[in-house]
Amino acid sequence: MLQVVRSIALFYNNLPRLHKFTFGALLFLTWSMLVWQAAVYKPITESESPLPLPTTTATNSSVSTNTDADDAEPMDQPTPDDEIPKDELDETTGDASTPNEYVVSNGDTLGSILTQFGMDASDIYLLANKNSALTNLKIGQQLNWVLDDEGTLQSLTWVVSRRETRVYERAENGFKETINTLKGEWKNAVVTGKMDGSFLVSARAAGLTNSEIRAVTKALQWQLDFRKLRNGDRFSILFSREVLDGKNEQSQLIGVRMQSSGKDYYAIRSGDGKFYDREGSGLAKGFLRYPTPKQYKVTSSFNPRRLHPITGRVAPHKGVDFSIPIGSPVLAVGDGEVVVAKFSGAAGNYVAIRHGRQYSTRYMHLNKILVKPGQKVKRGDRIALSGNTGRSTGPHLHYELWVNELAVNPLTATLPRSDSLIGQDRAEYLAQVKEVVPQLHL
Repeated sequence: MLQVVRSIALFYNNLPRLHKFTFGALLFLTWSMLVWQAAVYKPITESESPLPLPTTTATNSSVSTNTDADDAEPMDQPTPDDEIPKDELDETTGDASTPNEYVVSNGDTLGSILTQFGMDASDIYLLANKNSALTNLKIGQQLNWVLDDEGTLQSLTWVVSRRETRVYERAENGFKETINTLKGEWKNAVVTGKMDGSFLVSARAAGLTNSEIRAVTKALQWQLDFRKLRNGDRFSILFSREVLDGKNEQSQLIGVRMQSSGKDYYAIRSGDGKFYDREGSGLAKGFLRYPTPKQYKVTSSFNPRRLHPITGRVAPHKGVDFSIPIGSPVLAVGDGEVVVAKFSGAAGNYVAIRHGRQYSTRYMHLNKILVKPGQKVKRGDRIALSGNTGRSTGPHLHYELWVNELAVNPLTATLPRSDSLIGQDRAEYLAQVKEVVPQLHL
């Protein structure tokens, strides 16, 4: 080290005077900067650091700060455990027959029917434009359809009559039509049975198919709770069945009689495809259009194909959002049974009501719940007060209407009505009742 210092001193002494002055000035400036830096330096604390500082603190692996998954999900969703509870009768929708079905009513068009289920307008146009026959739907005819996982229409089946069915399947440039004409012989058949266990087990033992069981439960859904039938209760059902080569190909329910606790319940099909009692009174219970005493502004519409604004992924909005002050009354839109009433994740305080076998409604982000699971409610009953709970950006009510386990647009859907037959329609129906009722013997 001493030898190095001596070498530097010798080198400095041999330098010209100007070079000595320059070299000395540089040494002085360097030394001054080091002294100044030491005087103003202070350690950077964790709170002041612009960058994350390393830490040895153990982390909880169960806590995640990644919100991408949340951002990709719909805003209004109850947890999976809080979905509408199912019972064994719901199993009858699990066969080859699609649950997406609709009976044409007065005033319906192909567009009005499919639009309420969220079908793409371009698909509806392709169907109607290239298949003009679809513009002539008649009351009582039935439509069935199949969707893919993204909600895109794959095929539509139009039951024109008991003998003619038209199928429209998606093709490269639209939909291809296939007309099927059935050649079997239609015969009436009465099926009787006694309750021994559940209705599903008893009906299968009597020889009914899943589609026939579904038809019976829908016909009587407003009069009976099939879960409360007891051993010894009896039923008699009249079908018109198509027989081809000794096998039943399809069937149509004409009338049903259920005797429970000594009381008879009837449902008989009319020419409009709906079921009425023996006097021609409608069996369906009417629904309210809105779940509130007055109309409120819609802040988010029904959109089963909505794209998430952040992720760009499909995040369906399966209901309608109403801007409504906290504490406003929320009403049941129809008669039914409360099946869920609790806090449920993103949905906040959440109520679900089942109406018969086909319909259910859901109400989310509530401030206060006024009903309990298992409670029976009537159309217009107060079930909750609106709020801003769960995953919500402001006070609002999220309302959903489901038909055959498929979300539909609550503002445009064809709602059940408690209509009765009148005039000539009623006269024709009562004449039919006189023929059907005597066949429903027990």
